[in-house]
Amino acid sequence: MTSPTHLRSLQALDLAIRRGSLKAAAIELSITPAALGQRIKSLEEYLGYELISRGRSGIRPSREIQPALAHLSAAFRELETVSRLLNFQRVNEIHITADSDWAQLWLTPRLASFRKANPNTLFCVNGVGDVPTRLGDADCEVGFSVDALPGQVDSLYRDYLLPITSPVNKERVSSLPANEELEGFPLLHLDAYTVDASDMGWPEWVRRFGHRTTDPERGIRYKKVVQALEAVYANAGFILCGVSLVYPQIQQRRLSVPFPIEQGDHAEQEYQVRFRSESLKRNAVQSFREWLLEEARGTREEIARMTG
Repeated sequence: MTSPTHLRSLQALDLAIRRGSLKAAAIELSITPAALGQRIKSLEEYLGYELISRGRSGIRPSREIQPALAHLSAAFRELETVSRLLNFQRVNEIHITADSDWAQLWLTPRLASFRKANPNTLFCVNGVGDVPTRLGDADCEVGFSVDALPGQVDSLYRDYLLPITSPVNKERVSSLPANEELEGFPLLHLDAYTVDASDMGWPEWVRRFGHRTTDPERGIRYKKVVQALEAVYANAGFILCGVSLVYPQIQQRRLSVPFPIEQGDHAEQEYQVRFRSESLKRNAVQSFREWLLEEARGTREEIARMTG
């Protein structure tokens, strides 16, 4: 009998070949591409030969796996069918894959209101929550863009990027000469939040709005907003990120906006959500979709009020 470890590795292999991409397969499994690649590598080490090759056109199966390829794909299609057929046992479970910053900073604090109105609904967000992750696709996927796959795609909102810092640092820069407020202060750069190259980073922001004349490219780089916020709370610098992720902390005065709201810009990409058609047949998922769109409308209105 195949061990659970090998089963997970075979699942990773099957998805990578079918999707032609480690990243696309990792999204479906709610893990990182590196973790998915490690699962495949462990299977290759166990078997003693390569299972996939990487080329310009994406992931391709190796010659050695060709005889088993049809059986592999058929096996996991059957398992996914079984998973869908047995979903009646999990009618109140909602499985979500989402941008991790958005999930932690925007979604999680709001879920309490949905849970209050729907106390029997159980969540699994990015593999963590009330129930363990399950085999097959998530009920909904949230990100900056959504591939053209089956299911219903809805726009949530377009974020507004602006400088954020601690109240202590806001007080410090307010007493400095105009156009030199950021001189000497660390600029914290975010890699993962602005996924589009045309989104505004510190060099572009300084070019447009000033407040610094030297080295806007220098500073510590962070992959996630959550990581950078720890430095901001410790008065260690300024970040440029979406206001939707830190709006409650600004209201609570844990974070501050050091410059006029006009000195920001909307992100090029917008948050979108894709619901699986099969999932929307369940009342719990339909209710969650309606709630999510209403919460997103509230965020759009908050951003509109802030930006005028």
